[in-house]
Amino acid sequence: MRASVLGRVLLYALLGVFALWYLIPLVVMLLNSVKPLAEIEQGNMVFLPQTFTLDAWRAAWSSAQIGVEAAGLKPYFANSLLMVVPAVLISTLLGAINGYVLTQWRFKGDTLVFGLMLFACFIPFQIVLIPMARMLGVLGLAGTTSGLVLVHVVYGIGLTTLFFRNFYASFPRELIRAAQIDGAGFGSIWLRIVLPNSVPIIVVCVIWQFTSIWNDFLFGASFADADSQPVIVALNNLVNASQGVKEYNVYFAAAMLAGLPTLLVYIVAGRYFVRGLMAGSVKG
Repeated sequence: MRASVLGRVLLYALLGVFALWYLIPLVVMLLNSVKPLAEIEQGNMVFLPQTFTLDAWRAAWSSAQIGVEAAGLKPYFANSLLMVVPAVLISTLLGAINGYVLTQWRFKGDTLVFGLMLFACFIPFQIVLIPMARMLGVLGLAGTTSGLVLVHVVYGIGLTTLFFRNFYASFPRELIRAAQIDGAGFGSIWLRIVLPNSVPIIVVCVIWQFTSIWNDFLFGASFADADSQPVIVALNNLVNASQGVKEYNVYFAAAMLAGLPTLLVYIVAGRYFVRGLMAGSVKG
């Protein structure tokens, strides 16, 4: 009994050390974001701040850097929200429809269709830049937030389809047969029975898509103009715009602000993520 308790204590202690080691960069960023620049330049980067200030957070959010014409992140947060919210909702909805069709409607070539959609998940981002830019130009969506929404929806459909298809493959067939006996149609079964029971996998798709789209840099830098840049691109521009003085406290604060939405998403719904992934792993 004592050996079991001792082993558990050692395990938790080891996990605590790993967690602390993993969180060190975040702690250093947070500490330096509330310090004046002069204190950082003196070499005090890993200790508690001697002078607590939120000036760096204000500068990162809405002010220009000292001597540099670089706006804060505030106007670009709206761009990211206008891009992320519809892209997540549309890709999740289309993934749910595709997953349902591919599991409940057997047609010639359905395996090939699913294989091609799955193959799209593994295509590197860089390969699609030129054809996607051409397509956005033809549609008149180049340099717009709507164009970025289209890009992320197209690139995310493969993964959301995979998630929903695996989840629906283990969905109880008895419920569907009972609904068919009662006269429910193909679409009605999905809308009234299957979709309401898909909350775990919907949460997985929302978290996955939100994190991937919010943190994306390549598509935002390639397809957005100055007025439609997402916040991650704006963060890069904020850091690289400095000439001479490096305001590290502003950079740290800006990085914290840019990563805050994804952190909040995981804090609020992260416990459902693993549950959703495991929901379709057992048949019946």
